[in-house]
Amino acid sequence: MRNNLWLICLGWLFTTTVSAQQPPTDSIYSFTLDEAIEFALKNSYQSINARREVAKALKKKWETTADGLPQIDGVIDYQNQLKQQPLLLPGAAAGMPEVEFVELFGPSQQFSAAATLSQKIFDGSYLVGIEAAKSFLQYTDDVEEKTQLEVRKGVINAYGSVLVAQESVKIFRNNLIALEKNYLETKKIFENGLAEEEDVEQLQITFLQITNQLSNAERLEKIALQMFNLTVGITVNSNTVLSDTLEDLSMKNMDQSIITKPFIMENNIDYRLAYLLTEQTRLELKLEKSRALPKLTAFINYGTAAFDNDFVFLDSETPWFQSSILGASLNIPIFSSLRRSAKTQQAKIADEQAKTDFLRTQQEIELNYNTAINDFKFSIESYDIAKQNLALAERIEKKNQIKYSEGLATSFELRQAQLQLYSSQDEVLNAMLSIINNKAELETILNTPTTNK
Repeated sequence: MRNNLWLICLGWLFTTTVSAQQPPTDSIYSFTLDEAIEFALKNSYQSINARREVAKALKKKWETTADGLPQIDGVIDYQNQLKQQPLLLPGAAAGMPEVEFVELFGPSQQFSAAATLSQKIFDGSYLVGIEAAKSFLQYTDDVEEKTQLEVRKGVINAYGSVLVAQESVKIFRNNLIALEKNYLETKKIFENGLAEEEDVEQLQITFLQITNQLSNAERLEKIALQMFNLTVGITVNSNTVLSDTLEDLSMKNMDQSIITKPFIMENNIDYRLAYLLTEQTRLELKLEKSRALPKLTAFINYGTAAFDNDFVFLDSETPWFQSSILGASLNIPIFSSLRRSAKTQQAKIADEQAKTDFLRTQQEIELNYNTAINDFKFSIESYDIAKQNLALAERIEKKNQIKYSEGLATSFELRQAQLQLYSSQDEVLNAMLSIINNKAELETILNTPTTNK
């Protein structure tokens, strides 16, 4: 009984160990578009590194600030003069007139320790550095916001691309089923001598083309899903399910109220980044000007030292000699052969260039806004036309199917009607994707979405 109990325990332990060593099964992710955006803003690779850049900027700001705070440095020094150079004194000065020079030797070993407290009292470049650190922190904050906006737009584009790929696969499969039925029926009629071989060949050409396009669409669906996984920040081969449908998203994004919203240039993230670049050049000019100002620093030093011919510095009887110094230093730039002036003029020109670039950026943002509005309107108009064309193409294809079955239309005419239908189906899908993507582009320019940083 006891042996059986031990066997049961060992078996349970072995099973538990083996189970723990087995890799966990892949997680299954399910996202609506809003859930995918929220997930990507926290977990995408770009978002993670953007947050790290802000953390670095905070540390950089403190580094600059700490440069003007009290600094304490300690020095411990040990010297052993293996071959000591003597100090020569005239013999008369040493009370030995019969000797021309007297050699004097000091202790061969020295041990000292000192600490210095220094403090900047006035430094124009430090004051500019503090201001620049604040500006740099704001710049990294805005860069993070731009990254989040781009991540959001990338998720929307990737999400829509997956839905289009999935819809394309469904359409190709349905079309292939209908084509296969036509092909087999026509082939049977031909075998019974009631149809021409060209009719079979025309349908076979279309059937092979759609078969090839279906295979390609299935591969593209997998690639689009992998791209989406990469965009949101999960492994590319993760099992992912998208909950929203392409038609629902396109209908949701057809709301044109966004066009009536006033365009506030200052809210645009590219505008703010360009403005901060002009601030950077302004501060660089200010820094060069500050180099002509004097610098005042103060310090206090305290140290102790011991001297002997032997290493006795750890003995309690060894005498130590204390010293302390209080001082201040005023550095006054006087003449640099116009070097400082040349650097100041360079900074001034760079500042003027930045201001010109800032004006150009504003015009580009205005142009991008107008282009985004036009593209958004055009995508909605294209969708309406594509829907109408699809309805017409479906009716034409249906009529040609009836005519062909009754012998009133050739297989070539049927094939043309089918190709026209397939092209119309593709146009509708692309139009819906354009609505989603163009709406996202317009929202990015207006900076309307909320990106929780």
